[in-house]
Amino acid sequence: MRALNAQYPDRRRMSRSLFKATSLVGGMTFLSRILGFARDVVLARYFGAGAVMDAFFVAFKIPNFLRRTFGEGAFSLAFVPVISEYKTTREHDEVKELADRVAGSLGLVLLVVTVIGVIAAPVLVWIFAPGFSVHESKYELTVAMVRITFPYLLFISLTAFAGGILNTYGRFGVPAFTPVLLNIILIAAAIWLAPHMHNPGMALAWGVFIAGVVQLAFQMPFLLRLKLMPRPRLSEGHEAVRRILKLMLPALFGSSVTQINLVVDTIIASFLATGSVSWLYYSDRLMEFPLGVFSIALSTVILPTLAQQFAAKSSAGFSATLDWALRLAVVVAIPAAVGLFFLAGPLLVTLFNYGHFNAYDSRMAQASLMAYAIGLMGFTLVKVFSPGFYARQDSRTPVKIGVISVVANIVLNLIITIPWAMSGLAAPHAGLALSTSLAAFINAWLLYHGLRRTQAYQPAAGWPLLWRRVLIANAVMALLLWVLVRPLHVWLERGASQRVLWLAIWIVAAIVVYFAALFLGGFRLQHLRRAPVS
Repeated sequence: MRALNAQYPDRRRMSRSLFKATSLVGGMTFLSRILGFARDVVLARYFGAGAVMDAFFVAFKIPNFLRRTFGEGAFSLAFVPVISEYKTTREHDEVKELADRVAGSLGLVLLVVTVIGVIAAPVLVWIFAPGFSVHESKYELTVAMVRITFPYLLFISLTAFAGGILNTYGRFGVPAFTPVLLNIILIAAAIWLAPHMHNPGMALAWGVFIAGVVQLAFQMPFLLRLKLMPRPRLSEGHEAVRRILKLMLPALFGSSVTQINLVVDTIIASFLATGSVSWLYYSDRLMEFPLGVFSIALSTVILPTLAQQFAAKSSAGFSATLDWALRLAVVVAIPAAVGLFFLAGPLLVTLFNYGHFNAYDSRMAQASLMAYAIGLMGFTLVKVFSPGFYARQDSRTPVKIGVISVVANIVLNLIITIPWAMSGLAAPHAGLALSTSLAAFINAWLLYHGLRRTQAYQPAAGWPLLWRRVLIANAVMALLLWVLVRPLHVWLERGASQRVLWLAIWIVAAIVVYFAALFLGGFRLQHLRRAPVS
């Protein structure tokens, strides 16, 4: 192996750099997710899973959906490849002018969208949660919250713009740390602001608004250090801005397939029992932990690298980067999914089963979390494969695939969720999560097939051996958790300290057993720091 890597020093350095950057982003995201769990524990304890939280989760989901679709989705996927090309092939002054033009155009569009969103809040609530319309008080509360939370879209999309610049210049840590501020502010709003308000739930909406302002302000000094602090100007026909816009239009859909599927779930859940939206939220939050800490971090790091390799016409390097990312995803995401599936109940009970969040809520959320865990690898593969298209400034193919994925999710809901709900069986909301998971695998397979068809990705040697090692190690870990983890009712009978201790023991035991099985099978961690040799 040493001899082989000595023949490819550039790939070896590249993989080490990517591994270091992914670890940094993953570490910052881990901190954010831990505080996110603390936030959700506070929300569950103080507000439970009733009408107020259903209203807030929808009010937060609307700007958050648009943020992931527009700011961190379509815009970032269109903007990063173009600014990476400028960084690689142009002078600094030209990069600065591009940032100025994009800031002016983006800011104007966002301002108009924000004003429309605030005015049209009743319509947005009806679109995202039509079932709320039969509950007048819940519907009115959600509308009031949306009018406060919607401007978050403006601030957080500009934050994503600043983060795109910082990521392009290798400053990955700052954008990855920024979400920590949202969690801190929402915790403060729930504990200290809510008791002083006539409707405590409104404090959470104001917390979202304040967090948007703070997150944007936090990144400004780092842009100043790069001498790329934008002076907003309209594009006036700027070539690169036109190219970004052209890439964005189809990417608006292609980058948001998962979010659209989650919105479809929310719409259907609004017609189910009260609490269904909240159960899906809490289970989705736990599924998002490994997805955010690892999968999104990996996607964030490889996108500018792939874009620069494409601009430099390095097809071998492009394929090697995708292969390295895919290997890392297989080694990390599959055991995360297995662990999440078998520890779904203990995780929910340990983190949320306090105060207004009761045992019934834990059991209901467990069902949907297990269904989401099935699709974790699918969600991760989408995050790995999508940059392979956007880095080549191909946003049309992911759109076509995205359409198929959304249609598949709707069809799966018709086949699974609606009959489940009509049968009277418990936890029909879990069918929504299962449908979304299966649709993610369809999306991932079609993206992979597209990369292979265009020869943008050519798998390196060694994949059969890697699959065999990973699957055996996961089987051993799954057997351990299935046989030895105690039933949920036992966890419910224990206090918080014992729950935390047990959960920590089983998580550590699962990790140790998994990597021990990998090691005995011949796998070594340093393999992840090396680019695969074709």
